Amino acid sequence: MRVHWSRTRLLGWLAALLLAVLIAFASACDDDPGYNEDELILATTTSLNDSGLLDELVPIFEDEHSVSVKIIAVGTGAALRMGVEGNADVLLTHAPAAELELLAAGDVTSRTLVAYNDFVIVGPPDDPAGVAGMTDAAIALANIFAFCVGGPCEFASRGDDSGTHKKELDLWSAVHIDPSIEGRDWYLEVGQGMSATLTVANQRGAYTLTDRGTYLALLEDISDLVILVEGDSTLLNFYSVMEVNGDKGRINTVAAQQFAEFLVRSDIQAVIGKFRLEEYRQPLFIPAADDTEEAISARGGAAN
Repeated sequence: MRVHWSRTRLLGWLAALLLAVLIAFASACDDDPGYNEDELILATTTSLNDSGLLDELVPIFEDEHSVSVKIIAVGTGAALRMGVEGNADVLLTHAPAAELELLAAGDVTSRTLVAYNDFVIVGPPDDPAGVAGMTDAAIALANIFAFCVGGPCEFASRGDDSGTHKKELDLWSAVHIDPSIEGRDWYLEVGQGMSATLTVANQRGAYTLTDRGTYLALLEDISDLVILVEGDSTLLNFYSVMEVNGDKGRINTVAAQQFAEFLVRSDIQAVIGKFRLEEYRQPLFIPAADDTEEAISARGGAAN
């Protein structure tokens, strides 16, 4: 039997079909939170990742919140740019001045101190530049510069816009030296993470600036490097967690907030403080959730 449709009836049927499709689409959109609920993208520094601390912490968080954490370990400068561009949900970095700029610009909605350690200058045991025991890191670099330019030693720089690299450049600036234009043979710009830079320094018998945590974590593989300069309050190294602004796009703001709260929780702070403590008989990281950078600097980095 052939069914005959009038024009009016056909248009009515099409309108009803379109309405049903729109309702289904709207319902689907209502179920879409605007981001991947099952994944958290963490942009962090290579030095923190190389220490192994995240291997300890991230599985705990994943089990508690049923979310997969994708760790992107790059220099702090690159990690901060990921936040600005909306390519990460949460940041864990160590460049306070640059981090405060992101907070002021609204690229991140929070910045919370998590932990700290310190930077140290390491080098060959025979210490040709004679900086061992110096307590002013900038003056120690000036001595390295004076002895190594055209001489028998080298300095390995990360050269990657990381938090460690930024600190190194601050120290050179304090003694009015631009190492990148003062001859190239002695100044090695590795352009990679802390692990790779320490490896280069170890192989070449060069000096370098490193965070203490990564140095201790890799000590078995870089046994030809020893700590020569430490204890300067300017070498304090602060790690903070920042939640990326949800207005950037498909940002998992829920998991980012959960991760930020997780890191400063008392039991997790205890895990951070005990991380490889027994192995090295000194902390790789000192918990700082209930502290401030100003207070830590005022007491020279000593724990509460």
